[in-house]
Amino acid sequence: MTSPATRRTVLLATGGAAAALTVGCSEYGDDDNSSSSSSKKSPNASAGQELAKTSDIPVGGGKIFADEKVVVTQPTKDDFKAFSAVCTHQGCTVGTVADGLIHCPCHGSEFRVADGSVARGPAPKPLLPEQITVAGGAIRLT
Repeated sequence: MTSPATRRTVLLATGGAAAALTVGCSEYGDDDNSSSSSSKKSPNASAGQELAKTSDIPVGGGKIFADEKVVVTQPTKDDFKAFSAVCTHQGCTVGTVADGLIHCPCHGSEFRVADGSVARGPAPKPLLPEQITVAGGAIRLT
């Protein structure tokens, strides 16, 4: 025979679940915009790996590399940027780049190709920047 749950047991159990959720969500950091969150690498990105030729990235647009979880953009001619392709809302991989925006298919968040900033929510934070080098017509992760 089991005894009924006491108020204390219920409060302890729900408090533990809330703590587990907080730890699980801490990957995205808090709202202090600390530099430690901006230096995280995408989990599948390999340093030195060639992602694309510069001619593959349209001006004002970009290209998503789903396997590497990276999106490379060219906001203006010969200005290349790279961001994590993981949406800061719920971790979906962004789906398309068009009209100067990076679009997430899950809940409609949009990010600017120039800096990864949020153009439309529900995403709470910009896409994390990724480091790239552009040389000899090739774009590589660094």
